[in-house]
Amino acid sequence: MFFERFTACISIDLSPKFKTMKLMRFPINWSQWRSQKKRYTEEQIIKAIKQHEAGKKVEDLCREMGIPSGTFYNWRSKYAGLEVNEAKRLKELEAENNRLKKMLADKMLQVEAMKDVLLIKW
Repeated sequence: MFFERFTACISIDLSPKFKTMKLMRFPINWSQWRSQKKRYTEEQIIKAIKQHEAGKKVEDLCREMGIPSGTFYNWRSKYAGLEVNEAKRLKELEAENNRLKKMLADKMLQVEAMKDVLLIKW
């Protein structure tokens, strides 16, 4: 049923003028309703780093972008000195590396399974 995904909460207004009770429904998975995480492109990140290198304060950049200063320093450690095309290439290489690691893990698992089958004494 539709309402199974929701939990109920009763709100009571005790003011003398309005003595009411309201049934409000809140989603059980409230994290979906929190503010969405902003995603920044490599261009935006590198632009912010270059503005910092040009002399803009980190606090001002973070306030404008709506990010914590720790996030900016993480970006700076990862993207400092890179151009936009180099950052895109870095992201592509990281994705390819993750794909190859998964393939290697699958093959190693297959090899171990084959060894186990061959070692069984019939």
